[in-house]
Amino acid sequence: MLEEVKEKVYQANMLLPQSGLVTLTWGNASQIDRASGLVVIKPSGVPYKQLTPEDMVVVNMDGKVIEGDLQPSSDTPTHLYLYKKWLNITGIVHTHSPWAVAFAQAGLDIPAAGTTHADTFYGDVPVAQKLSKEQVERDYELNTGKTIVSEFTKRDLSPMAIPAVLTDDHGPFTWGENVNEAVHNAIILDTVAKMAYHTMMLSPGQDIHIEQYLLDRHYYRKHGEMAYYGQKNQTF
Repeated sequence: MLEEVKEKVYQANMLLPQSGLVTLTWGNASQIDRASGLVVIKPSGVPYKQLTPEDMVVVNMDGKVIEGDLQPSSDTPTHLYLYKKWLNITGIVHTHSPWAVAFAQAGLDIPAAGTTHADTFYGDVPVAQKLSKEQVERDYELNTGKTIVSEFTKRDLSPMAIPAVLTDDHGPFTWGENVNEAVHNAIILDTVAKMAYHTMMLSPGQDIHIEQYLLDRHYYRKHGEMAYYGQKNQTF
């Protein structure tokens, strides 16, 4: 079942340790098949070196295992909630990448400080509201998804224009039109978090945000109808 999707999700998960985004068994990647309404996700707590495409777990939108002998990621309810609420996304990645986690633990947005950030994220990457004790004790992972969507709604942000979020004291989630794009965004997120941190250290107390007109130029030269960056109809 969904063998092609399993292979894609497996390859995406393997990219996470290769890219320095996860340590030990931390992190997970998933992709939804919108036609069937089924999600393929990494199993919980299995070392990456031991994973195979066949180990990927297929669940329905209620979290019930449809195929697979292993338990799905403990973050599955978060993934499922985001897929339910944001129909344009098809792949999700969660990591504990160190630079993004540093901002999450500080409860700080990652500021749009320069063009590297603006190429992918149309504004600051937000940190979601801290979960209450009750939210953690009751449906923790589901409530994590709810706080992410709530934060984007409250700030009137587009999840396609800013395909990432920080969960307070936890870590980042990224997403995209497929799981490979979600991994791509996770790599960029940790890189721009590192850049932003160093920029903040070099200019304490200063507003390091990029000018809006420059953010617009860099974001829209890669995204939207007027995009002109790269080669048409080719992917490298």
